[in-house]
Amino acid sequence: MENIRLYRKRLIPDECVLLKDDEILLCNDEYILTKWKTLKKRSDMDHGMSLYCLKKGIKVSKFCKSDDSLLYWYCDIVDYETDEDRSMFISTDLLTDVLIYPNGDVKVVDLDELAEAHRTGLIDDDRLYRSLTYTNALLKDIDDGNFADYAALINSYEN
Repeated sequence: MENIRLYRKRLIPDECVLLKDDEILLCNDEYILTKWKTLKKRSDMDHGMSLYCLKKGIKVSKFCKSDDSLLYWYCDIVDYETDEDRSMFISTDLLTDVLIYPNGDVKVVDLDELAEAHRTGLIDDDRLYRSLTYTNALLKDIDDGNFADYAALINSYEN
């Protein structure tokens, strides 16, 4: 997977954005790790790193403030797809997100969006199933103390 172009695809709103400024730090059959600055200026967040877990349907992002302190971990539940020559990589947001705060609190968000997207036909039964099962597996990893493995991999590439 050399010279790949990363895209972030959202269903709500309907958009597909080339992440042209993301720097790829690691790329193999299991993970893609990037570092990035926010696409739009924000007062609460400045930059971060994202670990695309290709076999688990999650993207774990470390959201940092301008002073490099952790704002929170943001876990997108996603589908991945590549083009035939594997130069274009698309991460499609399956709407459910899991936030992990520095104090250890965990919050699952956007289940209402997932339900509405399914009700209106924006996502089919298969994607609904994947979103829920990937979310469940991530929550189990968090409960079992395995989220530290994702954080350690991301943190090992800082600086």
